[in-house]
Amino acid sequence: MNTGAPGEGTQGKRSSLNIVKYGGTLAILLSAWFMAQFDFFVVNVAAPSIERDLHAGPAALELIVGGYAFTYAAGMITGGRLGDRYGSKRMFVWGVAAFTIASLLCGIAADPIQLVAARLLQGLAGAVMVPQVLATISAAFPPEERGRAIGWYGAAGGLGSIAGQVLGGLLLTADVLGLGWRIIFLVNLPIGLALVPLAAWLLPEVETARRARLDLPGAAGLAAALALVLVPLGLGNSLGWPVWTWICLAVSIPVFVLTWRRQRTLGARGGQPVLDLELLKVHSYLAGVGAIVAFMAYFAAFMFTLTLLLQGGFGLTAFQAGLAFAPMGVLFSITSLLGTRLVRRYGLVVVMVGGTITALGLGLLVITVGEGLPYVMAAMILIGAGNGLVLPQLIGAALVEVAPHQAGIGSGILSTAQQFAGAGGVAVIGAVFFATAGSTTASAQHVLAMRYSAAIDLALVLVVIATVAYNRRRAIRREQAERSRTVATPGS
Repeated sequence: MNTGAPGEGTQGKRSSLNIVKYGGTLAILLSAWFMAQFDFFVVNVAAPSIERDLHAGPAALELIVGGYAFTYAAGMITGGRLGDRYGSKRMFVWGVAAFTIASLLCGIAADPIQLVAARLLQGLAGAVMVPQVLATISAAFPPEERGRAIGWYGAAGGLGSIAGQVLGGLLLTADVLGLGWRIIFLVNLPIGLALVPLAAWLLPEVETARRARLDLPGAAGLAAALALVLVPLGLGNSLGWPVWTWICLAVSIPVFVLTWRRQRTLGARGGQPVLDLELLKVHSYLAGVGAIVAFMAYFAAFMFTLTLLLQGGFGLTAFQAGLAFAPMGVLFSITSLLGTRLVRRYGLVVVMVGGTITALGLGLLVITVGEGLPYVMAAMILIGAGNGLVLPQLIGAALVEVAPHQAGIGSGILSTAQQFAGAGGVAVIGAVFFATAGSTTASAQHVLAMRYSAAIDLALVLVVIATVAYNRRRAIRREQAERSRTVATPGS
């Protein structure tokens, strides 16, 4: 007779085996993802030191900080397609190796031009490396492990973002080995040198689509369209929005339209365009991309404007401001791991609850930002807790119906949408902040600027909640229809 105990024992053994089988793979993938996120944020902390040491002007600093983000975002879709064509494992190994070399070049740069070039290379390497992380998780992990792995993916991303602020400031303050700002890049060397052989040994091979040639004209057209948007968005604020930024934004529209039409034509002829338009027929994927765009536009702008408030309005140092972000990062990591388990049990309502918590935190910030740092910290804690229940689950929901052979391009489009939305959010909401704060250092003006920008952030989060609610209703209808068909089937 079945008592249940043997089943529990078998389940426990299976869980232990899964940890052994997939734990090493996940650790390798997430280490690379953490490294990419860390390097995205850490340069903000090191910018003053780089300016003094290399005598870098404002334009050079913009390119050192934003050049990585540009090539990272512009190359992401092509990186995903390369993973689909040549294999995620191979492209991950090559991406990590290139990222490590680029980090070394950043660390030994002797002038601003060398550092800008190395940062551009580092972003391109990240664009090859990062799409393979989600692609491997989506294609190689079984459904019962995939949700947990994506939860860890969200936690690693959150920790990487916060570590860029906190650990970067600590490394600079400690002046490790007398290297100054160079240590923030050279710290990647031991990680990369360990990841390359481990990835070549342990990562699984996943299904690829090798039948078609790589669409180089499509990749170039897409990169050009993104460049025409991302460069003016990244530099426009600091340069006062000169005429060329508006010209670039206007020209990006016909370039994107022409690229899109070529992608449709190539796909209709049976080719393999760099943009897999079949993915747009997957409703869960399309809705997931839309929700992630709204969320990342809010999140990137919030992190940016809050840093300006803490340093410009409250007078904190870069390191102190980084420490202020730490509780939010810890809460984000905890709830992102709990969220995976909760979503498996309760569904998308958990994401809606997380969005509501984030909205409450932003509402609290709008109301109490003028009361001082303790109130801002309380709002940040709420926001971090809510974000952890939202972002990783949005990623998982977007990829759930994507076929294994489309995992690379699906992840690449998703990552590109994240970076594009982040750049757009910083540019637009940042412009609102600067227009309100002006050029003064008055705390009251910074408080008012944060109040306005947080109100826009709140509106974006409400869009995310509404999108998730719509998808939840669709999922419930599908489940009800499936149950009705099962009941109506003879012999069921």
